Amino acid sequence: MSAASCLHTEDQFLCSICLGVFTHPVSTPCGHNFCKTCITNHWDGKVLYDCPNCKEVFKTRPELKVNTFIYEMVAQFRQSAQQEASSSSSEQQVSKPGEVPCDVCTGTKLKALKSCLVCLVSYCETHLEPHVTTTGLKRHQLIDPVENLEGRMCEKHDKLLELFCKNDQMCVCMLCTILDHKSHDVVPLREEYERKKAELGNTEAEIKQMIQKRRLKLEEFKQSVELSKKNADREVAEGVQVFSALMETVKRRLNRVTGTIKEKQRETEKQAEGFIKELQQEISDLEKRSSEVKKLSRYEDHLHLLQNITSLKAAPPNKNWTGVRVHPPSYEGTVVRAVKQLEETLSEQMKKLIEAELKRVQQNEAELKRVQRYEVDLTLDPDTAGSGLILSDDGKNVYQSNKRKNIPNNPERFSYYPIVLSKQSFSSGRFYFEVQVKGKTWWGLGVARESINRKGSITLRPQDGFWTIRLRNENEYTACDHHSVRLSLQPGPEKVGVFVDYEEGLVSFYDVDAAALIHSFTGCSFTEKLYPYFEPCSNDGGKNSAPLIISPVRHTE
Repeated sequence: MSAASCLHTEDQFLCSICLGVFTHPVSTPCGHNFCKTCITNHWDGKVLYDCPNCKEVFKTRPELKVNTFIYEMVAQFRQSAQQEASSSSSEQQVSKPGEVPCDVCTGTKLKALKSCLVCLVSYCETHLEPHVTTTGLKRHQLIDPVENLEGRMCEKHDKLLELFCKNDQMCVCMLCTILDHKSHDVVPLREEYERKKAELGNTEAEIKQMIQKRRLKLEEFKQSVELSKKNADREVAEGVQVFSALMETVKRRLNRVTGTIKEKQRETEKQAEGFIKELQQEISDLEKRSSEVKKLSRYEDHLHLLQNITSLKAAPPNKNWTGVRVHPPSYEGTVVRAVKQLEETLSEQMKKLIEAELKRVQQNEAELKRVQRYEVDLTLDPDTAGSGLILSDDGKNVYQSNKRKNIPNNPERFSYYPIVLSKQSFSSGRFYFEVQVKGKTWWGLGVARESINRKGSITLRPQDGFWTIRLRNENEYTACDHHSVRLSLQPGPEKVGVFVDYEEGLVSFYDVDAAALIHSFTGCSFTEKLYPYFEPCSNDGGKNSAPLIISPVRHTE
């Protein structure tokens, strides 16, 4: 018997009502077999008793007895299946905490691979096989394993929640649509699932875009701080250099003034010291003579006085000091003259600085004149223009309107952003063009490669094929490099020149009126056609209604 049982398949032991392996199999008078509970429930509440398989009707309710032969065969099959499951359990994963276990496994629970929404049972690989091989079970809906399958049943009607009521925003069963949700907008659960999933996808994309925008803004703030620091460091360095030189000059002038004054003072002191020394010597000689005269005058003996008076030294010649003076030198005007000389020196330094600045401006003007020689005649391509853009008839002006037009969404067109490219493209050499941006509060200019993304979200940076500069919020100028670079432009340009050297890998932007370089992208690698890029940006309620205008170059001698 055991050998023969090996030839049986599970299909032979399945109840056609529950589609599961027989439990207490019974036979009807027509010879078909069912689970005793299944056929009993099938007949309960009926007047006519029929066979679910052949539809034969019995006049009276048949008395059911367990089919012992089938029962034994099912028992052997269950034992064989359990042994097979046990032998393969080592190869399958045992259910771990947090994983959904197989509801059929006895003893060690294996990890469920699928859950059946019809049977409301989760199956491991072994117990899932009937749902893969049996025709009737193949129609059951399988999903990734989930716990609490009972939660997928309607608590009120004990039916599968397979529909969604849009009015009440809740999952319902088939009976709910007939009773509680009658006339409501009800759709299949999968349809609402797909719609919600699409909404979540859009929400996720929007959130990612918001994150990206904030990261770019964060990077922009960091760049602004870094640019401010660089500008401050540069100005401080220049200030230190200029004022250090100024202080050194002042120090030299001060030393020279104090030296002159001290030299005059020393000469005066030297002259006075000579006079003082001479007077002191004369006073000493006179005091000695006075002492000798005083000594002789004390003699009482006439003869002795007369004999010794001849020994009295002759009086030294007396210098007339009446007209001798020590005249203090005049210091008046010394500081004033020194300051005046310092002023002249500073004026010379200022003149040199102005000459250096003028030379720099002349060099910039010469550089601008050089690149202006590569001027090209451009016209805007309407096939690339976003739906809200208005182009002039001559293809030289473009601005953003308040209304979007219904135009063909051809591959060349930018579907979302107010961007337009020129008809002309360049794949070698040098080219230059000028665009008037006067009166605009938002704009973008530059060049783009042919293969850029023109549909959906766009990131303006070289790795995505864009070399551009932009104005935002009237005074926020940035170069859209790998990371946004804040540009210090005060005042902002009214006309911007764009120069490209294809082989050199250079894209430069100029303030035409100031003849000043705004920014350069260097070391670029161009392998495709390049198109001039124009972005007039949002109309902003009329604040940014001025057009971008492709202007002819005004050559000067």
